[in-house]
Amino acid sequence: MKTLPVNPTENQSPEALRNFLGECRATARASGRPQLVSISVTVDSLDPLAVLESIFEPGELHFYAERPAQGFAIAGAEAVLDYSTRGPDRFAAAKEFILATLADTIAVGAVDEPLAGPHFFLTAGFTDEATAGAPFPSLRLFIPRWQVSRQGDGSVAVANLLVTESAPVELLAAKVWKAHAKFRSFDYRTAMQRERPSAPRQMEEIGGEGTYRHAVSQGLQEIARGDYEKIVLARARRLTTTEEFHPLGVLNHLRQRYPGCYAFSTANGHGQSFIGASPERLVRVAGGRMHTEALAGSAPRGRTASEDAALARALLLSDKDRREHQLVLDSIGRSVAGLGIKLEHLAQPRLLALANVQHLHTPVSATLPDGVHILDLLARLHPTPAVGGTPREPAVAAIRRLEPFARGLYAGALGWVDHRGGGEFFVGLRCALIDGHTATVYAGAGIVAGSTPQNEFAETELKFQALIEALTDA
Repeated sequence: MKTLPVNPTENQSPEALRNFLGECRATARASGRPQLVSISVTVDSLDPLAVLESIFEPGELHFYAERPAQGFAIAGAEAVLDYSTRGPDRFAAAKEFILATLADTIAVGAVDEPLAGPHFFLTAGFTDEATAGAPFPSLRLFIPRWQVSRQGDGSVAVANLLVTESAPVELLAAKVWKAHAKFRSFDYRTAMQRERPSAPRQMEEIGGEGTYRHAVSQGLQEIARGDYEKIVLARARRLTTTEEFHPLGVLNHLRQRYPGCYAFSTANGHGQSFIGASPERLVRVAGGRMHTEALAGSAPRGRTASEDAALARALLLSDKDRREHQLVLDSIGRSVAGLGIKLEHLAQPRLLALANVQHLHTPVSATLPDGVHILDLLARLHPTPAVGGTPREPAVAAIRRLEPFARGLYAGALGWVDHRGGGEFFVGLRCALIDGHTATVYAGAGIVAGSTPQNEFAETELKFQALIEALTDA
């Protein structure tokens, strides 16, 4: 990426912007390739979700992610560039697309600020092939036309444009000038209030009642036979409501109820959105370091402090849950071993307490060798044993056979890659596919030796309850 010493906040005028874009058009003509132009400016404190509410269009792509407890949020809407791929090499293909795009990128402004500069928002399904007619492809990434982020007390607005050798510079300059003026003094009154639907009038178990317990029983038989050590089996339920769902109305509730999770929404541009509040980071890369985590082993929260503490202690002492957790941790180490990475983590898991459930949790970090890209890590880590199983290949094959639905983005990877080669991805959990009056919700549980169909069913019921309360005004 070429970063020019141009400060868009100095000598501000439409004429200066037109002249700059004219120079970018000349570069496109000389190189014979379009140039991605990214203009970043610092602005007064903005709420990215409020901005997205004001510019939301169901026929446009969008991506939103926020972790309130960590003080960051990012939103991108509309697509300047949109790329889809599939197959076992999908992450390698996405990496090549990103590198090729950045080679023809011109960036100006506050590109050194956190979450500034062009971002490639990426969603990848649980499997490397999407089913026919699936709402989201196996892998999609896009660069948004408008991007707004907040990190701590700082906010950055980014405009991304594709400047071709025949680009209408006057029109592009006018749009960017108008947008940046809006972001500098944003009027939140233009955003429409989005409400959640009332309680579902119909709930349908996909695959039929009893299917999940049977699948767990079958999985336990295959574990006993030695086919795999662990498998994560999920359920899906379709909710139907009188009013239509709006992804941003639900998101407002999720961000408040689960401040420690990744509240997220991504849209396919055809009226369908995938939203949720995920507790699980897949991988983050910043400053030459990678950060990931093992999250496996679950227990409910108690109604009182004493009951909660007793449940937490039982989880920490549970042989079944500790074995499940260790399988995930060991798998992370094996996955990245070929990249020359030495993992750093505590010897014993911690507790991650959420509103309705608590998990065994081990943060993991490492220094990255030169040349290792975040998508190299993603290709090896996804899907983790926390959502698939171990060994990965036989467990994932069994999931396709035992589950009566295609997962799509459920248990997939969602996040972004920045212009520095860093980024952040989380797992698509505690989530729903929104489509008009219906929402398909997903919940799973890890199956190992010692699991029982009834206990795993109860765990998914607990997760469903929290989702339905978040999605609707139940």
